Amino acid sequence: MTHTLFIDGEAGTTGLEIRERVEGRSDLELILLGDRRRDPEARREALNSADAVILCLPDDAAREAVAMVENPAVRVIDASTAYRVAPGWTYGFPELRPGQREAVAGSTRVSNPGCYPTGFLALVAPLVRAGLIPADGPVSLNAVSGYSGGGKAMIAEFEEGTPDPFRAYGLTLKHKHVPEMTKHAGLSRPVLFSPAVGNYRQGMLVEVPLHLSALPAQPSVEVIHGALVEAYDGARFVEVAPLEETEAMTGLTPEGLNGTNRLRLHVFGDRDGHQARLVALLDNLGKGASGAAVQNLNLVLGLDEGTGLT
Repeated sequence: MTHTLFIDGEAGTTGLEIRERVEGRSDLELILLGDRRRDPEARREALNSADAVILCLPDDAAREAVAMVENPAVRVIDASTAYRVAPGWTYGFPELRPGQREAVAGSTRVSNPGCYPTGFLALVAPLVRAGLIPADGPVSLNAVSGYSGGGKAMIAEFEEGTPDPFRAYGLTLKHKHVPEMTKHAGLSRPVLFSPAVGNYRQGMLVEVPLHLSALPAQPSVEVIHGALVEAYDGARFVEVAPLEETEAMTGLTPEGLNGTNRLRLHVFGDRDGHQARLVALLDNLGKGASGAAVQNLNLVLGLDEGTGLT
């Protein structure tokens, strides 16, 4: 069976990556508007005739597109921030918690996660569920991404030769990903988020530092690691690095999983067992954006979730 797919915003960074991942698949037929993509009636027709739609648009444009969908059978996957904490939308991180994969598969409205939240939630959500991190506790997050995560303007700036090797941003502590991370981690206190961009195209490291001795149960590194291993047992795209491997590492590059839909989690600890550094490695254009959208697309269409991604 062939399913029809319309990518609204296929000319953007995420849209181009999604198209690259699905072109050539015999189970999908792309609806392409070409020069008609700015024609409102052509868009409306495509949005309502496709089996599935992936929106790769700014927030306001995504809301406008959703309002144009009148066919209740159309499955919509939105890659913007517009619906990530909205009622009636399923959060598109299949590995987030037990039952989430089934929830995505049965939904007609799926909100694709942000790249930073994907790494953060993979590290923190299982530990909150297990009671190892208190829901009302202070949680901080440090992360660096390649400049492709900033969209066309940032890509052009860096590729035209900005001298900045590294740039901290989100300095007002009001980054748009904070509500998403706080809600889906099960936290009652906003996450303290410190994002940065590096002078390389893609790939990211997302890090959560923990004072183990300050947590209520004072868990060991082994307990933290074990909770993550248990949470992702059997997951195809999320893996937890063995402690022996992590202990032998002297560095970690953010570009290590580029071009894949994989997410790798590391638990580093000090010798005294008082502190831990939880680090997630992923491609911000893969599992952090386009790869995740294709994984969700496969699920809502009843296909194997790894189709076109492995």
